[in-house]
Amino acid sequence: MNRIIRLITVIVCAVAAFAAHPAEKFPTRPVRLIVPYAPGGATDITARLLQIGISELWGQPVIVDNRAGASGNIALELAARAAPDGYTLQVGNVSTNAINETTFASLKIKPSRDLTGVTNLIQLPHLWTVSTAVPASSLKELVDYAKKSGGRMNYASAGVGSYPHLDTVKFLKHVGVEMTHVPYKGGAGQMIPAIMGNEVQFMFINMASSLPNIRAGRIKPLATTWPTRRPELPTVPTVAEAGDPGYGTNAWNGLFAPSGIPKPLLKRIHADVVKVMATPATKDALIKAFMSPVVNTSPEEFQRFVLEEIKTWGKVVVENNIKVE
Repeated sequence: MNRIIRLITVIVCAVAAFAAHPAEKFPTRPVRLIVPYAPGGATDITARLLQIGISELWGQPVIVDNRAGASGNIALELAARAAPDGYTLQVGNVSTNAINETTFASLKIKPSRDLTGVTNLIQLPHLWTVSTAVPASSLKELVDYAKKSGGRMNYASAGVGSYPHLDTVKFLKHVGVEMTHVPYKGGAGQMIPAIMGNEVQFMFINMASSLPNIRAGRIKPLATTWPTRRPELPTVPTVAEAGDPGYGTNAWNGLFAPSGIPKPLLKRIHADVVKVMATPATKDALIKAFMSPVVNTSPEEFQRFVLEEIKTWGKVVVENNIKVE
């Protein structure tokens, strides 16, 4: 009996010692990085660049797990229900981890409660663009033309409740213009052919997806939501220069962990990810993909940002009665 008691005591002490220093021992096995979209998009590219650096730093495989579907909610629920031990992380964005909380009444988890932010990763410059068939070269000219068209213009988005949809709703309300919303679940892959074919006349789109066709003269850029003019498009003004400051946002991608993850482990992951995002190799690869690396000084700083984003976008959704069936 004494031998059994001693054995139990040894096991309990060993478990307690490991639990007291989980960050020091992490990771001892592969880590899963859940991405809410199919391969190839900005969120997936961000995850794969992080994967390269972080697996090298940790000395363990980091496996990108693409779980597309349900506007990112499949990935959200999978990440939220994972054990909070650092071995399952999620790369999310403004749509999945901020907007979806309000737009999807059927969402089985609550991102603000069931996931916690590790750090921001990137921001993605966006543009207000029009079809080449529209005789407008500025936002002001677009507004004047749209008012004269009597509501006969269409605008594209990546789906009902997506941030391109919400950004456009805010802008059109601001300038007093009505257009018909045409959502494309295929995102930029469908939006770009639609505006080139004049199926839609107005579009809010990220620069990475649209730049080749802008340079080829197939899409007209009117303004960028970046704080300064982009070197890739030096003649395109900012929205502030165009007279509409604050209308149109730049998308962000960030890293999340299941809520309940021990703080020392959360801080360890944060520090390692920030280190990887600062390496010349990662920064150069992101810049070539027209993304700007952006990290936070602490997980708490990023979590506050995400909660504010949920609040801000939730207000837009409610005020405009936007519902996702």
